[in-house]
Amino acid sequence: MKLVCLDLEGVLVPEIWINFAIDTGIDELKKTTRDEPDYDKLMNYRIDILDKNGLKLSDIQRVISGMDPLPGAKDFMEELRSKTQVVILSDTFDQFAQPLMKKLDWPTLFCNTLNIKDDGSIGGYRLRQQDGKRKAVEGFHSMGLKVVCSGDSYNDLSMIRKADAGVLFTPPENIVKDNPDLPVAVNYTELMAELDAALARI
Repeated sequence: MKLVCLDLEGVLVPEIWINFAIDTGIDELKKTTRDEPDYDKLMNYRIDILDKNGLKLSDIQRVISGMDPLPGAKDFMEELRSKTQVVILSDTFDQFAQPLMKKLDWPTLFCNTLNIKDDGSIGGYRLRQQDGKRKAVEGFHSMGLKVVCSGDSYNDLSMIRKADAGVLFTPPENIVKDNPDLPVAVNYTELMAELDAALARI
């Protein structure tokens, strides 16, 4: 049996933190896993900015409620799910993802959870597990599955490298430069072609 694992933000939906940064005018919140490979450092940086500005979970959820999947993402997912099983592996949080999952017709999602204080502010986060994307791929392998992965950021590289095949989707130039052996797709037509080829090959 074969399985495709996809990242969420930057692949199927816009970057939540970038949209929130635009909404609040806080440019420092535009930093993402495309820029910072250390996820713990990035999240602590974000939480510190939220605290300094008195921003709460509800402020982020308000922005997310007005977001839609990337153009073409829903059709891409429908076609891909007609061909194979699909799981989304994301470092986002369940408190963020639900409205966007609904708009993608509820694909399977493995992600993390925020710790919310009594006043509604974000006090920290709980990883599903350390390096959860890679370990999910290892878990699928242990069940006898062949896995193809795609993502766009530093935090996707470990799952792509662990998979039987992988492809970068609209990655920044620094990631392309550092990983010249990985195929790159810049739109959903190219991504589908790369995934089809990988699924046929493994």
